[in-house]
Amino acid sequence: MKRNEKLKIVVFSGVMAAIVWAVTLLKFPLLGSNVHFGNAMCLLGGLLFGPVTGGLAAGIGSMLYDLVSGGYGIDEAIITLICKGAMGALAGMIAHWGARHNGEGHVRNIIASAVGALSYVGLYMLKTLVYQHFVYGLPWDGTFVAMGMRLPASLINATVAVIAAPMLAAAIRPSLVRAGVMKGKAAE
Repeated sequence: MKRNEKLKIVVFSGVMAAIVWAVTLLKFPLLGSNVHFGNAMCLLGGLLFGPVTGGLAAGIGSMLYDLVSGGYGIDEAIITLICKGAMGALAGMIAHWGARHNGEGHVRNIIASAVGALSYVGLYMLKTLVYQHFVYGLPWDGTFVAMGMRLPASLINATVAVIAAPMLAAAIRPSLVRAGVMKGKAAE
């Protein structure tokens, strides 16, 4: 990898991580959880910049939110780094799969966003199960109730992200191509 490519990964990961953190701050309570647009930004990083940059941005930005603004401990922040990083990386991997694709296909971006968002919902439910039952000692029925209480907001966040991220990618990508930041077709 060329030095210029490494620098782009660092810069775009940092910028997208800051965006993920800032947008996650803007949330509102719904159904016992918080709904926010942070997941949409996690997916957007993957759609625009691919799995490495997208995964780093999603994981680091979300982890910083947990540590600085979310009131979570280091253990939960590390789990967030892994789970949100996986969401961004998976979306980026699907959107950029193959030599001809660099995140420009709208249908592919919708599919990438759906797979990334649903993978995060699954990982979040798994984390909830492990914490509620094995860490906090809740019986199985209480664990499933806790999971059920968190699932609606998680699915709402996922749905919002799957709708928003591909639209934002389609709107932003042409400007990045025209600016010479990325390769691809610029909209006329």
